[in-house]
Amino acid sequence: MEYPLQFLCRGLRTVGLVLLYYCFSIGITFYNKWLLKEFHFPLFMTLVHLMIIFILAAVTRTLMQCWTGKPRVVLGWSQYLTKAAPTALATALDIGLSNWSFLFITISLYTMTKSSAVLFILFFSLVFKLEEKNPCLIVVVVLIASGLFMFTFESTQFNVEGFVLVLLASFIGGIRWTLTQILLQKAELGLQNPVDTMYHLQPLMFVGLFPLFLYNEGLSLCLSEKLFRVSELPSLLHSLLTLSAGGALAFGLGFSEFLLVSKTSSLTLSISGIFKEVCTLLLAAHLMGDEMSVLNWLGFAVCLSGISLHVGLKACHSRGKAGQVRLQSLKNSSSDILPLLRRDGCSEEEEDHEEDH
Repeated sequence: MEYPLQFLCRGLRTVGLVLLYYCFSIGITFYNKWLLKEFHFPLFMTLVHLMIIFILAAVTRTLMQCWTGKPRVVLGWSQYLTKAAPTALATALDIGLSNWSFLFITISLYTMTKSSAVLFILFFSLVFKLEEKNPCLIVVVVLIASGLFMFTFESTQFNVEGFVLVLLASFIGGIRWTLTQILLQKAELGLQNPVDTMYHLQPLMFVGLFPLFLYNEGLSLCLSEKLFRVSELPSLLHSLLTLSAGGALAFGLGFSEFLLVSKTSSLTLSISGIFKEVCTLLLAAHLMGDEMSVLNWLGFAVCLSGISLHVGLKACHSRGKAGQVRLQSLKNSSSDILPLLRRDGCSEEEEDHEEDH
């Protein structure tokens, strides 16, 4: 009974971590759409979220340091500006443009268009040689691109401006996740823990997004009665509280992704992400009244099949690579043992030869 019990506990833990990830990921999507219906300042909202994430990351780092007794990593200025800055700028633009698009498009169109980020991640992974060339990747690209076309074709709630913003965010997201992978693979930086990564990236993200905020929203926000010209203190506190809630959700999302990957695998996160898109579209149609035709659903299914194929290819590649590593280690160990055996054999022959004499 011990093994079935362990299997059940492991399964329940995985389901719990996936549901926690879903709560934060789907929750922040609907939160952003809900908030921006009345508060039309997405870039300012993103800046507030960045500040909240930085504060929560700093507090968490302090607690972790007190708990473990080990100092947390702190990057020097040269590494900070050369290694972390490009990732931070790409991340800030990706998140800022994604939030901006909620002013114009539905959650379903946002979710579907954002799925195209896989194409751009794949493209930049090939450019930076993080991904090996594979003919099957052409099928992945065709499925995702054709699915996106079918989803947006004759859509009654299609908006060009919002669509372009999400597509641009997806393109920058491809750069973002490629640079993030490179950043996390640099073991000497010590940013494998997402709390440390968030702590270091948020200030640079804030600085990178602030000029765009000033240009697009600075004057209108100063003249708005939602924040700076508010007449009642309770209204101001309510606005600040609702804005801060998004930062807590974003921090929880990053932490839940880390827990899911560390306790299970990155493949579990990828597969969970596929089903998360389905849940998001179903909830958007039920709660937000998003209209989707049969052709739109079919396009979504085609796009998901492309993403699923990409996840499957990566899983097979990872297993093949792990097998090659094991085989190479066996070869190395055998090459180390054989000379020792030969030496032992030679020494025994020499001893027998001496005894004969």
